[in-house]
Amino acid sequence: MTTQWESLANDHSLGIAPYEPGKPIEELERELGIHDAIKLASNENPLSPSDRVREAITAALVHLNRYPDGSGFYLRQALAKKHGFGQDQVVLGNGSNELIELLVRAFLRPGDEAIVPHPSFVVYPMIVQAAGGIRVMVMLRDYRIDLEAMARAITPLTKMIFIANPNNPTATIVTADEVEHFMARVPERTIVVFDEAYVEFAAGSDFPDTLSYVRQGRKVIVLRTFSKASSLAGLRIGYGVADADAIALMNRIRQPFNVNALGQVAALAALEDEGHILECVRMIEAGRHFLYEEFDSLGIKYVPSRANFILVDVGRSAADVYQKLLHQGVIVRPMTPFGMETALRISVGTPEENRKLVKALRAVLGKTLR
Repeated sequence: MTTQWESLANDHSLGIAPYEPGKPIEELERELGIHDAIKLASNENPLSPSDRVREAITAALVHLNRYPDGSGFYLRQALAKKHGFGQDQVVLGNGSNELIELLVRAFLRPGDEAIVPHPSFVVYPMIVQAAGGIRVMVMLRDYRIDLEAMARAITPLTKMIFIANPNNPTATIVTADEVEHFMARVPERTIVVFDEAYVEFAAGSDFPDTLSYVRQGRKVIVLRTFSKASSLAGLRIGYGVADADAIALMNRIRQPFNVNALGQVAALAALEDEGHILECVRMIEAGRHFLYEEFDSLGIKYVPSRANFILVDVGRSAADVYQKLLHQGVIVRPMTPFGMETALRISVGTPEENRKLVKALRAVLGKTLR
């Protein structure tokens, strides 16, 4: 009798639904017979990397016969200087995803609990389950992470708490005051992970300075990425800041050369190009307000955003609207996998892309200009 692969698999992984990425734009255009499609589904920066970044990448191409710097020395040095930490307090990852996995593998034992907001970034519960941890799911309240409920969910078994700020897919934040009150209730043994992939778009006096908790010696790690505001999603580079002892433990299981050479030089160049980030942030802010006005005109409800995407309620089957938008050449993300049957997550694009989105929505929803 043939042995089935599933019988050989790690039990913890069997219940995990695989992540289903969207098809390439070119393939969708071929299948649907459309052209000039736009992708507003993955919260990417609609602008290309800056000239400075492209020049750095071009200069590095001749060295691709060599392995990348396995320690990411120069990039970690620059990040440490930027944030006021020691170089041994910074770890690099193949996007934030790898850092989340390193954290869970390094610190979560089978049977430990991890508190995860829902709906939020799908990687948190996936990795916790794969490691044999217990996922304690805490529902959002009014589209925001409910820190009060998360604090109440802490037990002696709680090893880790994930907080996406701004949260994906709702684009809402928890404030500095809320985080301060929450952290006062977190026991010493519990690690708090602040995932701040969209931090550049959320700046404001109410946004928490989570790096201050690292400086205080709390069991906190702050994750950030170059994928969003720096326009480097295709190079997959993120970083974490924490106590040096925590970083050392993560480095024990971090794979050699986990961050590619082009990603490192591009991220270094991006750190020196604040003008590009400012341009992106201003464009996204203007795009958000444009879309708010258009959604109001269309009678579409939405959640005010502190990120580069907006959660909208189209008032009917999101899966159906998603399919119809595809035929209009607009790719968005339906939120049906989160149980939000009438919601779409829409990335803010360039002004031209935003106008195309609105035109497509009017056609799909049967709305006319007022």
